[in-house]
Amino acid sequence: MESLAWLAEEACRNAWPAPREVHLGGWLLRASGGPTRRTNALNPLPGPRAAPAVAVEAAERVFAGLGAPALFRVVSLAPELDPELERRGYRAEGHSFTLAADLADHARPDPEVRLAPAPDAAWLALRARINDSDAAAECAYRVMHETIALPRACAALDADGAPAAQAYAVLDRNLVVLESVATAPEARGRGHARRVVAALMDWGRARGAAFACLQVVADNHPARALYAGLGFGRELSRYHYRRAP
Repeated sequence: MESLAWLAEEACRNAWPAPREVHLGGWLLRASGGPTRRTNALNPLPGPRAAPAVAVEAAERVFAGLGAPALFRVVSLAPELDPELERRGYRAEGHSFTLAADLADHARPDPEVRLAPAPDAAWLALRARINDSDAAAECAYRVMHETIALPRACAALDADGAPAAQAYAVLDRNLVVLESVATAPEARGRGHARRVVAALMDWGRARGAAFACLQVVADNHPARALYAGLGFGRELSRYHYRRAP
């Protein structure tokens, strides 16, 4: 289980890469700009890691040099930063889960879900509308997509002649990582997100993936119910962030 959890950690980073990264003695600092926390935080790597106080101070110096707030992603696989950060007054936020689903029995092709190897203008426009994001955030998101080096599929589903739901997936070894699952506000509650996620799981399985994985905020109960219905019953790890006071 732990080896799959670490593999999922790496695959999720590869599926949402940061254009700037700094290795700090077994820790990885990611700096993308924009509002996304996990690409603007210090993350643990498997294996030996620098002591918590050393890692925190090294990361603080890098963040200060970038003119960015210090942010740390504390993962249950490597929880040793948490006491040090709490002692320094860093506040916790963004409690989340990394979940996995077995694809052995998953085969749900959906011809109405469109798949493309990269996001087009309409796909990006729907994302911006759903997230009500500003130009800087969308620029960071586009740069992230341009940085993805692994096989990718962007799924879209229309309803009543208009874009209704979308998500994308990245294939990393025997894992397919699901990202950016979203439904237009006027189309919610009709099963559209479930269909795009299922189509991407089928895409990954057809290309040799044994498992699907994703990350979800702990208090996003509708999303967690959706994923549970698609077989995401295995919790690989938990994480939260610590932000400077």
